[in-house]
Amino acid sequence: MLRFSSGMVKNLPLKKRVCFLLMLVCLACSVLIFCEFLIYYVVIFQCYWPEAKTDTLKGSRQTSASVLKAMFLSDTHLLGEIKGHWLDKLRREWQMERAFQTALLLQPDVVFILGDVFDEGKWSRSQAWADDVRRFQKMFRHPAETELVVIVGNHDIGFHYEMTTYKLKRFEKVFNFTPEMLVTRKGVKNRSIPAEGAERWNSFLFHSQSFYRRSDSECTGEDSAPPEEKNIPFKEKYDVLSQEASQKLIWWFHPRLILSGHTHSACEVLHDGKILEVSVPSFSWRNRNNPSFIMGSITPTNFSLQKCFLPFESRVFTIYCAAGALLVVLLLAHFLMPSFYFAQRLISKHKAV
Repeated sequence: MLRFSSGMVKNLPLKKRVCFLLMLVCLACSVLIFCEFLIYYVVIFQCYWPEAKTDTLKGSRQTSASVLKAMFLSDTHLLGEIKGHWLDKLRREWQMERAFQTALLLQPDVVFILGDVFDEGKWSRSQAWADDVRRFQKMFRHPAETELVVIVGNHDIGFHYEMTTYKLKRFEKVFNFTPEMLVTRKGVKNRSIPAEGAERWNSFLFHSQSFYRRSDSECTGEDSAPPEEKNIPFKEKYDVLSQEASQKLIWWFHPRLILSGHTHSACEVLHDGKILEVSVPSFSWRNRNNPSFIMGSITPTNFSLQKCFLPFESRVFTIYCAAGALLVVLLLAHFLMPSFYFAQRLISKHKAV
């Protein structure tokens, strides 16, 4: 009986160490699971579809079946083989995949990606392009009942003189995209880029580049451009569409709403005092600390928009740092505590003597 008791006493420190190690592993795994999985549900599930406005003058009454639930995101910029470091690609693509797959649980009818899907489409050779497409299809997989519409951007096929028929055709083949694209859902007409001879009413206009504005100086909000960048003038035909092209598109289509990307920052502009343009910020942590997407409830006569932010990268980083600091404190406490007790015993014995 005495031998059994002495054996238990000897094994006690080992059991404590194993339990302590398991506690540290559980803490680390819990933080990892929260930051890489659960945080997307916690943040995105706070978003909701805006209530569709009704036309009271016409006495129309919208039902859930007649409201188109559309999701808009922009500038994913999947890194390629030239500029993309493997760790950067892994981190950013995992963030976008988890964000998109979680957002799909909100059950949109259609998702629009407003250009610059790839970062190196303008340079990619056939093999690199195929690899980029494979990764995109994995990240942005979606159920059959949700339609995905991808609009071409200059990073996908090249800037102006870099654009070739070959690059445009391979983009069209993968994404079923045409230069004169009209998407009609639930009576709502959505145009990606202008089509000659199209109707001039009851449509939305989507473009990978923002319509002409001098700068972002009038843009507001926490996800607008940084203060040091707001007053930098935009270059026509590079940062934004030319003033002439913008005026022609507005005159041709008289859209109810314009949605655009490219600038990576949010902005709202009123053209001709009545046509709203919303610039959608980038969906990737690589371009923004606070990425987001737009949720729209759209009817044939009206629309409502709501912004949904993704987890902030800085906050995720803060959680990791806090967890790391806690682990260090626990380790120090675990290893220094026996020394503290030993010193306390020596002091007690010295006082007793």
